[in-house]
Amino acid sequence: QVQLVESGGGLVQPGGSLTLSCAASGSIFSIYSMGWYRQAPGKQRELVAGISSGGSTNYADSVKGRFTISRDNAKNTVYLQMNSLKPEDTAVYYCNARLRIYNVGPINDYWGQGTQVTVSS
Repeated sequence: QVQLVESGGGLVQPGGSLTLSCAASGSIFSIYSMGWYRQAPGKQRELVAGISSGGSTNYADSVKGRFTISRDNAKNTVYLQMNSLKPEDTAVYYCNARLRIYNVGPINDYWGQGTQVTVSS
């Protein structure tokens, strides 16, 4: 069983900072990428930031310059440092890992349970 455990969500004021963490554990052969998605009320789930095992990153335009994604491959952990938070960042944030559990076979997406980030005064 693959488990993605998230932490770090909460309530912050506009302009504040928050760091999310997600650790993957279980029967994992290789993680190809990890990332963060978010879903706000009335909107589709969107990619916030992603990072490959080699370190390549990509960000949603709305968070570029404010959010930073990083990872520790040895710990199968991904982080999202969120600065200058805005009310429109309010959403449920989901950790994602694209991985294989065997040397050969399909690459599948696994998801964390989601953590609420609320930006409000």
